[in-house]
Amino acid sequence: MKQNLGKVDRILRFFLAFWWLGSFAPNYQIAWVNWIIFFVGWIALIESFAGWCLLHDWFKINNKNQ
Repeated sequence: MKQNLGKVDRILRFFLAFWWLGSFAPNYQIAWVNWIIFFVGWIALIESFAGWCLLHDWFKINNKNQ
């Protein structure tokens, strides 16, 4: 798996995951919305460490040099 995320993108995804998986996460009355936020938070955390994003790969976006 080739990395396609740059340093700034990885840092922003990490902070998004930290926010959405931590005690600061938005909490809505609709349960499935909370599950989506939780799921996207985990995806952002994994992508921030791996440096690879599936959507970037599908759309041929490469921010590695930024």
